[in-house]
Amino acid sequence: MTGSMTATPDYLLIGHATADLTPAGRMLGGTVSYAARVVQAFGLAAGVLTSAANPEPLLDELRPFTSQLVVLPAESTSTFENIYTPAGRIQYLRGVANKITTADIPLSWLPAPLVHLAPLTDEVDPQIVHQFPDATVMLTLQGWLRRWDADGRVHFKRWFDPDVLRALNIVVFSEEDIAEAPDLEQEFAGVVRHLFVTRAERGGTYYRDGVPIPYTTPQVELVHPTGAGDVFAAGLLCALHHFNGDYLAAVRVAARLGAVSVTRVGMDGAPTPEEVRQALAENQR
Repeated sequence: MTGSMTATPDYLLIGHATADLTPAGRMLGGTVSYAARVVQAFGLAAGVLTSAANPEPLLDELRPFTSQLVVLPAESTSTFENIYTPAGRIQYLRGVANKITTADIPLSWLPAPLVHLAPLTDEVDPQIVHQFPDATVMLTLQGWLRRWDADGRVHFKRWFDPDVLRALNIVVFSEEDIAEAPDLEQEFAGVVRHLFVTRAERGGTYYRDGVPIPYTTPQVELVHPTGAGDVFAAGLLCALHHFNGDYLAAVRVAARLGAVSVTRVGMDGAPTPEEVRQALAENQR
C-alpha cells in the first residue's frame, strides 16, 4: 500500500491492473493503470483498489500516478495475451487475480466524489455500485462481458442487470465489446442515464436518458489503439468534474484525449497535463 489510508481520493478506481504478454515482455496494462495517469494529468488524486500477485514488480510503474494504492494479494496477476490474426484478435487470459468486494473498500474512500468501476476479468462485485450514493459512478463495462474456457481463451458473455445499471450515473463501452450482441446497445440505453458507446475513429453515441446524441472525434494517425477507451472514459469523468456536470463539453474533451492516445504506444498514450489543459481550454462553453 502507498499513501495515507485516511485521506479520501478525488477519483476512486476499482479493478485489476494487468500484465500484458507482448513480444517485448510483460507490460503493465489494465483500465486502472491508464486511468490513473489521466486522473493525475487532470490534477486530481487517484486511489486504486486492485488485486495482483505478491510481489508484482509491474505495480511499481503504477504507484507514481496514485495517491493511494491498495493491492489485495493474489496467487497471480491477471494476465492477458492477445494474438492478432487476419480475422481479428484472439485473447487469452493466462492468470486471474482475486475478486474485489464491497468489504475490500477502505472506509475512508467511501466519500470519494468520482468512482470508476473498471472490471477486466469479471472481478468487480456489481453490488459495489450501491456503496457510493453521493458519488458520480462510472462503469467501463468490458470486464463484465467476458468469460473464458479451460484453455483461457476469452469469449463474449451477455450481461444485463437493470438494478445495477440504474444505480450507475455513466456507462461506457465500445461497439466492439457487444459485437456479438448489438441489441444490447438499445437495452442499455433504456435504463442507463448517461450511456457512451464509442466507435473508434467514427466518434460515438452519447445516450442521455435514451436519446442518442452523436459525437465526433479528431482524426489522427493510428499508431496503437490499446488503452484509447480507458483514456476516453477517465477523461470523460475528470472533465465532467471540471465542467460541473456539463456532459457535452466533457465528451468533447474525452474524445480529444482518446484520439491523442492512439498516436502513442502503451501507457504513453495517456495525456500530459499540458494536453489536458489545452483540451479543457478549447472546450469551455
